[in-house]
Amino acid sequence: MSEVKIRLRDNGPLVIEGTVSLTDAEGNAFPIDSSKPAIALCRCGASENKPFCDGKHNQCGFESAERAPE
Repeated sequence: MSEVKIRLRDNGPLVIEGTVSLTDAEGNAFPIDSSKPAIALCRCGASENKPFCDGKHNQCGFESAERAPE
């Protein structure tokens, strides 16, 4: 199995690196371009391409900078 890495970007999306599949609540798969090394998922709720990030976090004032516990 290939390794999947998920990063939280400050004030931005979840960036998922590695081979993944993404399905909706009914089990329907979202198309993912397998030639891209990562996908970005929206956390701000303002994307017009949900669940994927379209950069709207830069315009809507979204702020989030979680840190893992030490």
